[in-house]
Amino acid sequence: MGKEENLLNWMEDGYGSPEELAKVLDLGLEMLFYLEEDTFDRKEVHEVVAALRGIVVGLRE
Repeated sequence: MGKEENLLNWMEDGYGSPEELAKVLDLGLEMLFYLEEDTFDRKEVHEVVAALRGIVVGLRE
């Protein structure tokens, strides 16, 4: 299985589709601009961190 297939499987398993992952990553970009205490809930921040970490791990394999 290649990197691309692994990444696609990871996206589908974790987020349902590449589009859903894109929504989480887009929220992450918004967070970087506006992250202040009580702006986003902790769960949203954790979801973005997990998505970014998963992409990094997938790209390094």
